[in-house]
Amino acid sequence: MARNLELKLKMESHAKVINCIKKIKAEYIGLLKQKDTYYKIPKGLLKLRSVNGKYELIKYLRDEKGKKRWSDYEVLTLEGKNPEKYFSQLFKIDIVVEKKRELYLYKGTRIHLDTVKGLGKYLELETVVDKNLKDAEIRFAETVKLLELDLSRQIKASYKNLLEKNDSLKRK
Repeated sequence: MARNLELKLKMESHAKVINCIKKIKAEYIGLLKQKDTYYKIPKGLLKLRSVNGKYELIKYLRDEKGKKRWSDYEVLTLEGKNPEKYFSQLFKIDIVVEKKRELYLYKGTRIHLDTVKGLGKYLELETVVDKNLKDAEIRFAETVKLLELDLSRQIKASYKNLLEKNDSLKRK
């Protein structure tokens, strides 16, 4: 399994972060239109991700209670006519998350500026473990500092969990 260190923050606007991204000359990868279909499974999270018409299946385990947000994950690239229909016949759909993601890359850290349907604007960082955990932590900390992010505002939940919480509040 691959591993990365993650951060999620709610944002009123992406403007300040975009200015920081420009200063550090992070590489702009592109705008991704993503739809994540989460399935009910006994342990961890399983989602089918549609990205600009291509599909991948992502399974991950993450400790949402730890001081640092490490995530172990596996990604399968899929081919076929209708993966959504195929997987909905195998698994019960839990929730669907739709977002537009501006993706930047800085020293092995993916910087996501997300606009999530029903939730608003967020920033996510994902620093992939290439060499070892310590190296990933150093690169992660550097990116956090350069983007002037406040770790005390970190959200330790997936968009799936945030949407579920949002939906339950609406029902009350």
